Amino acid sequence: MTKPTKQLDFFERYLSLWVLLCMVVGVTLGKLLPDLTRQVSQLEFGEGSHVNIAIAVLIWLMIYPMMLKIDFGGLKGVAKKPKGLLITLFVNWLVKPFSMALLGWFFVQTVFASWLGWIEPDTARNYTAGLIILAAAPCTAMVFVWSYLTDGDGPYTLAQVAINDLIMIFAFAPIIMFLVGVSGVHIPANVLLISVLVFIVIPLSAGWASRFALIRLKGLAWFDSAFLPKFRPVTILALLATLVLIFAFQAENILTNWTAVLLLAVPILIQVYFNSGLTYGLMRYFNVPHRIATPGALIGASNFFELAVAVAITLFGPTSPAALATVVGVLVEVPVMLSVCRICINSREWYGDSKTDREAMKPELAESME
Repeated sequence: MTKPTKQLDFFERYLSLWVLLCMVVGVTLGKLLPDLTRQVSQLEFGEGSHVNIAIAVLIWLMIYPMMLKIDFGGLKGVAKKPKGLLITLFVNWLVKPFSMALLGWFFVQTVFASWLGWIEPDTARNYTAGLIILAAAPCTAMVFVWSYLTDGDGPYTLAQVAINDLIMIFAFAPIIMFLVGVSGVHIPANVLLISVLVFIVIPLSAGWASRFALIRLKGLAWFDSAFLPKFRPVTILALLATLVLIFAFQAENILTNWTAVLLLAVPILIQVYFNSGLTYGLMRYFNVPHRIATPGALIGASNFFELAVAVAITLFGPTSPAALATVVGVLVEVPVMLSVCRICINSREWYGDSKTDREAMKPELAESME
């Protein structure tokens, strides 16, 4: 029996195209309506907060539905098979941000700066800061899509994301402060802490509280089948609107520094393949089932780019080199992550489609692999 090929829905299948269209629309708006774009970029929640109102509202509309999916009660099951989780956390928090800091310094501040000559030292350091912010935010939303495409263990993927989100509350700010500080860029601690509060703590808490209350009131079946689907169009529209705004804010940077966009993609590409390969290899070495290894590798490779962009804009401004670096992450991520999914699927035999994997699958899925 031939195993059916998993398909993305219409929006996700053409996500790279939507990102490209949003870039065109955003850059066009930024060039045709520069005054309006500047006014929107300067709207803040309170004087000195540096939190852009439009970006914050849109980010909340994206992150809140993601947090609704997180079942913290499912963390108990992960404790029975912790190897996959420990490897994922090792790569996400000890390898990924530090390796990106090294890659940013090597390529942006050393190789490209000396090779091209036009990158100012301060600009190069700000590009590196943006890359670090991008790498310090593990993927929360799209990893569910990647896990689905690779037959990943759904509950285990949810648990990995949940624990990453909890760790992010405490580790995100210190890692950025340390690594960006080492790279030579000063970050106001109060502004970074406000970013963590606004873009991580508040939506995470709101999502958990809503999930807990609504499931107790209406039941899990209603929550999954009736409540969550209502947010699907909201999340999509918020993502597209966020991308349009980001590219509008960055219009001048993209048009005048298009070479920088291409060069910034180099360390991001290396980081994606390095971290996914490292996680995948470690999972195989420690005999972790393939259905747990693939989502772990994909979490280790992808980034929570919505959060990274929002934090970079808050810290450095909407037209900054740091914000541009995170925007490049948006452009690169989708097609590259699809290629990582394909590698994981095609390497199943090399990995070893173990009995453990088959037993973890639904009977009909295991049968289809015979």
